[in-house]
This record gives sequence, C-alpha cells and structure tokens, in this order.
Amino acid sequence: MLQKATAHRPLRAKLIYNAIAGRSDESPQQLADILTEMQNSNILTEVYMVNPNSQVEPVVRNAIRGGINLIVVAGGDGTIDSVTGAMIGSSATLGIIPTGTRNNLAFNLGIPDTIPGAVALLRGGRRLKIDVGSMRSGHARRWFLEDATLGLLSDIYPFADSVQHGDLTQIGNLLSTVVSSTPSRLRMTLDGHKRIDMNAYMVLIANMPYIGPRFQISPDVSWNDNHLDVFVFSDMSKLDLISYAVQSTGGAVEDARIKHYRIKRVNIHSDPPMPVLADGMLLDPGPVTAE
Repeated sequence: MLQKATAHRPLRAKLIYNAIAGRSDESPQQLADILTEMQNSNILTEVYMVNPNSQVEPVVRNAIRGGINLIVVAGGDGTIDSVTGAMIGSSATLGIIPTGTRNNLAFNLGIPDTIPGAVALLRGGRRLKIDVGSMRSGHARRWFLEDATLGLLSDIYPFADSVQHGDLTQIGNLLSTVVSSTPSRLRMTLDGHKRIDMNAYMVLIANMPYIGPRFQISPDVSWNDNHLDVFVFSDMSKLDLISYAVQSTGGAVEDARIKHYRIKRVNIHSDPPMPVLADGMLLDPGPVTAE
C-alpha cells in the first residue's frame, strides 16, 4: 500500500469483481460505488468480471506481468481464494473489498465491511505479509488462507454452506451425514519428528482465528506467526461435537479433548480415509501434507 505522502499519485490496480457474490441484485450499484470510490482515490482500475467459467489465475498473472502491483478482489472468500494462488511468490499486493456472504477473511484481517472503508484502506493501510497454507492430498495440491479440514467437517461443509446461503432443504442431509459418520484412526507426524496416534471424527488445520460463519476456534491462532494450528477432535462423541459447535457461536470454547498443535508441517494418514477440504474445495483422497 502507498503511504499518505504519495496518496495523490495515480495507482494502477486490477479489480477482480464477482457480481454473484453476496446479493447479486445489488451488484450493478455495488460495482458503480466501488469504481467511484477508487476513482476518487486516484486508483486507475482495470476491471475483470468473474463468471462461473472464469479462469481467474491467468488473468491475475497477466496483470502482474503487465506491471500492475495491486490486485483488488471484490467478492467473497471463495473469490479471494481463487486469486491467491496466482499471487504467491510475486511482489504484488492483495486488496480486499468484502462483498460476499461470509466475508470471513476480511473479518479476520480487520478490513472494513463498507466499500468506502475498504477502498480507503488501499491508500492509507499498511502492506502486510500473511501466512498461506499449502495442502497436498493424493495427487492434488491447493493453497489455503482460512483453513483445511479432514473428516466430519469436510463431509458436512457442502450442506452447511447451502444452509447458510438460504437453502434450508439441506438441513436434513446435514443431520443425516452427522448421524452416519464414523471416526478414523489417525497417524500424524508433526514437523517431521513427533508421532501421534489417536481416533477422531475430524481434524481442523487453521490459519485464521475465525472460520466459517465466524466461529472463533481459538484466540491463539494467528495469520502471521509463520505456523499453522492443528486441532484434533479426539475422544468426543457426536453429541459432544454438536454441543461444541453450538457453544462456539458465542466465542472460543476450551475442551481438553481437543488437541492443539502449532506446527510448520504435518503429515496425516487416516483409516478409513477422511475426506479432505482446503478452503471449501474438495481434494483427492490420500495421505495429507499441510505446511
């Protein structure tokens, strides 16, 4: 980000705009408001409109190669995730204008939830480095900003996400998935040397203190400590897990059965194999490595 002393110098930016994030009926006015605020801040903006078939990463890489060092995403967490992989290893800066449903990443990073506030941050904010997770499962690899999950959390995510977007017909599928789930035997290696074996319904690998619909998994999780936080929900029944989820809506919940490890790298083998998600995207089954 530029300092205030140079705030009036023109700044080139690529705006990745997702019109179907959040409330799509608001998108025409929303885009107009964003462009007006960016123009008022002397940000010279090239717009790319995201559609369901968009390949966003090549667009971002071409913009960076063309000399644009500010990539601004106006959308939700999924849109931000689709841009992140193309920016890793570059000197470009990611700007966020939260216009999605959850906007959990913006909330974690302290970005204002209004268009004027978020655009003002592009000029007056500090440029920060944040941690990014790398998840490998089977033959698939994905970067993640928020979290990766194994087991029950991965199974129920599509139904919980649909419910949060207003499709209450998925509540039955969510509940039946919880009822039919079984625990797996886990063999974990932390940072290449510490070996752990236990039974669990689910594993959460967090990079942000708040996940999903702003559940605070732990106040100790940080997005800039150069570590990931692994939570293993061991020796807990399904009723325990449901109770934990309900209590978490009011803030972080301490439970001695939830094992917490702060790591740079973790290898996980599960039997039976657990389904794996990284920021809501399904990966191939197989041994997992996160770092």
